[in-house]
Amino acid sequence: MSKSTSNLVWRKSSYSGGNGACVEIAVPDTASIAVRDSKDPQGPQLRFSNEAWAAFAAEAASGAFGEV
Repeated sequence: MSKSTSNLVWRKSSYSGGNGACVEIAVPDTASIAVRDSKDPQGPQLRFSNEAWAAFAAEAASGAFGEV
C-alpha cells in the first residue's frame, strides 16, 4: 500500500476465538478496507475497495466458503 497505515484503528471479529488465526480490518479512507494477519501486525496488508469487501462479506455470510 502506498499510504501509511500506522495510525489505523484495527478491529477483529468477536467470533475470532482465542487461537490467534484471525484477520483484522481497518478503514483507511472512505473508499477502501485494509486487511492484515493479526499474528503479524507489522507484516503485509491488503486493501480492497468497499464494493469488493461487501461482496466478499456477503458471500462469507451466506456460507459460500464453508464452515470454519
